[in-house]
Amino acid sequence: MKTRLLVTVLVPVLVALFVPAAVLAKGNFSFIVIQGGGIDGELRSTDPALTDDFFAFADFFSAQTDQPAKPGLGYKVIRYYSYNGREIAFDYLHYYPETGYVYYDGIMGGWSEYDGKWYVANPNIKTSFENIFLKQTQSATPFIAAAALSLLFVLAFMFRQTSTH
Repeated sequence: MKTRLLVTVLVPVLVALFVPAAVLAKGNFSFIVIQGGGIDGELRSTDPALTDDFFAFADFFSAQTDQPAKPGLGYKVIRYYSYNGREIAFDYLHYYPETGYVYYDGIMGGWSEYDGKWYVANPNIKTSFENIFLKQTQSATPFIAAAALSLLFVLAFMFRQTSTH
């Protein structure tokens, strides 16, 4: 009798605890926010290469390493998910694309065994990460071109030769 009661209570509790953890461990973040590294403000990306896997930036199981002497220029990456129309920060890390390191700061308002440690970065994400900056530059290019063209017209008008009749 006790065994049946224990199984009846324990199994749903274990399922309730481990299923959400497994879902979060898979990743499926809605977007990431990138700060630092000379960026004014922040950049957002929904690139699946960077958001679909909890281990996209580094394999926290097997890629732990010693703290590098000179990790180089780093970017703070905050990973978010959307829930009922709200954007909720899940965790954050620092990514050093040039030297190939990740420092995992940790889960927001929580902890994990990966927190506060250095890892070798996944080399496959470097191109996706750099493309975020290219897309940002490309989206500003038409505006910059229009502004430059407008300035040329204004200067041409100001310095046009006037006829003296």
